[in-house]
Amino acid sequence: MDMFCNQCQEASKNVGCTVFGVCGKTPELSALMDTFAYALTGLSKVVLKANDLNMNTDPYDLFVTEGLFKTITNANFDEVVFEGAIKETIKLRDELKHQITSLGEELCNCDVVNFVLESRNQMLKKAINVGILSTEDEDIRAIRALILNGLRGLAAYLSHAEKLGFKNREVFNYMHCALVSCVDQELTLNDYVKITLKLGTYGVKGMALLDEANTTSFGHPEATKVNIGVKKNPGILISGHDLHDIKELLEQTKGTGIDVYTHSEMLPAHYYPELKKYDNLVGNYGNAWYKQTTEFETFNGPILMTTNCLVPPRPTYSNRVYSTGNVGYEGVKYIPIKDGKKDFSVIIEHAKRCIAPTQIEEGTIIGGFAHNQVLSLADKIVDAINSKAITSFVVMSGCDGRHKEREYYTDFAKSLPKSAVILTSGCAKFKYIKLNLGEINGIPRVLDAGQCNDSYSLVVIALKLKEAFGLESINDLPISYNIAWYEQKAVIVLLALLSLGVKNIHLGPTLPAFLSPNVTKLLVENFGIGTISNVEDDIKLLID
Repeated sequence: MDMFCNQCQEASKNVGCTVFGVCGKTPELSALMDTFAYALTGLSKVVLKANDLNMNTDPYDLFVTEGLFKTITNANFDEVVFEGAIKETIKLRDELKHQITSLGEELCNCDVVNFVLESRNQMLKKAINVGILSTEDEDIRAIRALILNGLRGLAAYLSHAEKLGFKNREVFNYMHCALVSCVDQELTLNDYVKITLKLGTYGVKGMALLDEANTTSFGHPEATKVNIGVKKNPGILISGHDLHDIKELLEQTKGTGIDVYTHSEMLPAHYYPELKKYDNLVGNYGNAWYKQTTEFETFNGPILMTTNCLVPPRPTYSNRVYSTGNVGYEGVKYIPIKDGKKDFSVIIEHAKRCIAPTQIEEGTIIGGFAHNQVLSLADKIVDAINSKAITSFVVMSGCDGRHKEREYYTDFAKSLPKSAVILTSGCAKFKYIKLNLGEINGIPRVLDAGQCNDSYSLVVIALKLKEAFGLESINDLPISYNIAWYEQKAVIVLLALLSLGVKNIHLGPTLPAFLSPNVTKLLVENFGIGTISNVEDDIKLLID
């Protein structure tokens, strides 16, 4: 069947995947995801009506949040999961509709609220005629895609916060409003620009909520050296972003003789006091997500994928891969929640049958420079800026990826003046965190705040520096932005920065394929959005 998907940076030819997804997504899966997103829009429309009536919508808020998260790139590849999710969405929508109408209230008579799907074939065909891809005006289609992809990123933050017991009803409500706006035929491009910037404002709120959830639950990240070699015990490798999951895994593996290693975006678990205290958390294995097809081979033990960033596993190690949360792949064993907990005993027993990981590198890397840690160094940083020992900061946050053109970020980091400090978060760091770029007056030249989920720390640091130097605008700071993006969490980070007034952000290695020329022009003219060219010219543009 026909396919069109352009939600990630690796969209084929920077236009869209039309035969098979670069990520591994099939045309059928793409269609089911589109239909699911449309079904969630209908549920959100009914939830908004329920909110007007002061009804309890908590279960529906969470369902839409987890549903959007499920459609993020490289999270769930299981078509059966999405068939069930579509049916469940319609069931929940109708359940809530009944509660509303039983109160004597009326609901709008529109397709997004009333459509019914009974078979897989109907689900596949529905995607062609509904949702964002069916929008005829390319500019409206582009900005709707920008909103939907931003919502996917916001949903990831809200999901992680909720698992730690933190929720914000106001943010949930705007999530529903923004999602419903994507099918509103009365809205103009100017209307959508306002909605997009407001979504960025709520992105800041969502990131702040997750920061509060993480630091309340696990303490503030601390500067930490992390071992990148291996030990002699069998191990479990945990990847993704879910800190709640790694806490449960560490607790359950305690005293079993099984070591736990982090991979990719789970590296920052080592920075949190409540996680680093576990002796069985012994190091980080490997690099960014896209290298898992080789690194999972050599790890030898079982792997737990907690969130997105799954690459379709190779047959040689797929029997050692387990998924949980919103991650799914046909044939991969799934760990569900039972009675509010996850039982990882099957993974632990599997690990006991395996040999220790094969060492692929050795040494240590340092991270843990979230806002609390960096602000404790504020006096040193201010002195270094005043003495010109530090002349600039470069935010190189974001995502890594498999394309060779991303080596640009390694070369860029190497070519920066010795007086420049890199502020980073996300797996983009793996392009330069192991380069030994040195220190400035005891301050590492690469300050890793943590996961892409921790990008909020970089905002706090910038705002505090603005305050320390008495500047009127964040754009008056000696900070430039050269951000690598891959998936939708980077989109909500971008919108959050724009809502705070940050300008002249450079995105690479390409601008999003879902943007139309006119929407791109709007972003360039109003916010100075740019892309990358070559290292020498970009150093001159951003630093010199």
